[in-house]
Amino acid sequence: MNTWWQRAVVYQVYPRSFYDSNGDGIGDLNGVRAKLDYIRRLGVDVIWLNPIYKSPNDDNGYDISDYRAIMDEFGTMEDFDRLLAEAHEKGLRIVMDLVVNHTSDEHPWFIESRKSAESPYRDYYIWREGKDGNPPNNWGASFRGSAWERCEETGMYYLHTFSKKQPDLNWENETVRGEVYDLMRFWLDKGIDGFRMDVINYISKTPEMPDGPMMNRLYGNFRPYCLNGPRVHEFLQEMNREVLSHYDVMTVGETPGVSVEQAQRYTGPDEYELNMVFQFAHVNLDYDENGKWTLKRVPLDGLRRVLSEWQTGLHGKGWNSLYLNNHDQPRMVSHFGDDSTEALRSASAKMLGVLMHMMQGTPYVYQGEELGMTNVAFPDISDYRDIDTLNAWNEMTGELGVSPEHMLACIHRRSRDNARTPMQWSAAPNAGFTTGTPWIGVNPNYETINAEAQENDPDSVLCFYRRLIALRRKLPIITEGDYALLLANHPQIFAYQRRWQGQRLYVICSFSAQTFDAPEILPYCGGRLLLCNYVPDGDAQTLRPYEARVYLVEA
Repeated sequence: MNTWWQRAVVYQVYPRSFYDSNGDGIGDLNGVRAKLDYIRRLGVDVIWLNPIYKSPNDDNGYDISDYRAIMDEFGTMEDFDRLLAEAHEKGLRIVMDLVVNHTSDEHPWFIESRKSAESPYRDYYIWREGKDGNPPNNWGASFRGSAWERCEETGMYYLHTFSKKQPDLNWENETVRGEVYDLMRFWLDKGIDGFRMDVINYISKTPEMPDGPMMNRLYGNFRPYCLNGPRVHEFLQEMNREVLSHYDVMTVGETPGVSVEQAQRYTGPDEYELNMVFQFAHVNLDYDENGKWTLKRVPLDGLRRVLSEWQTGLHGKGWNSLYLNNHDQPRMVSHFGDDSTEALRSASAKMLGVLMHMMQGTPYVYQGEELGMTNVAFPDISDYRDIDTLNAWNEMTGELGVSPEHMLACIHRRSRDNARTPMQWSAAPNAGFTTGTPWIGVNPNYETINAEAQENDPDSVLCFYRRLIALRRKLPIITEGDYALLLANHPQIFAYQRRWQGQRLYVICSFSAQTFDAPEILPYCGGRLLLCNYVPDGDAQTLRPYEARVYLVEA
């Protein structure tokens, strides 16, 4: 393989929470620029920036009112241009979020669209007549409530699969698609290196829009009629033909509800759509009848099965993205690992890094993951900022009758704000993130978990991640090799093999908080021990809490 994005490691920056350069409590573009050397030392190749476009911030920038302007809180277009130039000088590429399933209701297109059924912008969005004084169908939005909002100007309803301030664009309209392609060219011509495409498999809706199966006692599920819709591949192939094929860029599509077989089509080299997709099967393994608002734990057998299916299913047919957390997910070490003690937090953070980075695909490191940052347990719902969390709180503790105590515990486990607390740079006030008042509270554990404390500690999660990423860069077998699951039914171990040109790489990861004997691993403990998250003690069959090992057997 010789594509740069297949060899790359991506570092995801959530600008609002990364580093504040001007003391207003909000991270900004100059803050990202100030930390480029930190990012480069990690060994990554690409920075993915969450949305920085002009926005009213109903959904933290995923409601865009001007695709060609920078959000005032983040800086200016000149600040962005300097960031892009300096990143490129340091050998770092920049990938931006592309949010084109919906806009803000404050975008000029929608302001005009809602004025009149005769507006030339009316067909830019999805409008329907109501039924008997009710919305057009029973669909519920991703952020709770109805997926339809009545517009007083015309009495009709517009579709919003997320917030009511995020009306869905009508991709059936060729002019809309042309507008999207134009704004993509604007940024690509500036020199950015690709796009992460927000919920891109939502853009084609089933035209009939029937009622959906009930999700709870309140609303129907829109997803069977809006995800992986009838024209989605046609639209993406057109996008590739009209725009992407003319640039040397990387694309990753966020595709909730996608199967391995569907991902083969989205990412297949002969399909000319996307380079890779984000799938959600592994991060949703603990869902129940209340969706993510649960206290369930992720089962090891499920994690092993899902990740293995994706490794084998896309090998030679597509390309995987590798991640365990991002701005929409709880912190990796709290979700899949163990943050109950400092020793277990550090060991499990390193183990989870090994698990993912030794697989085939492009790894994504979310800011603070390389420090082992954890979920936060704010004491009161008023401490939270995320629209999804706040809307769920209101609906679950209201109409659905969930106790506030239980719901707050679920929020502590699954809220998106777990990932959005400020980056922990030092033990200084506000974790060194800002000299002002941070837009959201800082995790109180910043005094012990921070970049400054880990910078020169060879046993830190940060230094381990640097070694992990350097190893991936050094060994072609990690990028090129095939995958085979080992010890498929072991209750405490996730182990697998990679093979390429006669070489074999064995990866052994313990998911236990206890030390235990595992003679089953001995056949895979030969060769050279390349990486371990403990000091090797010579006892190959004994695994310490959350121990991870990587062995290489040469051809």
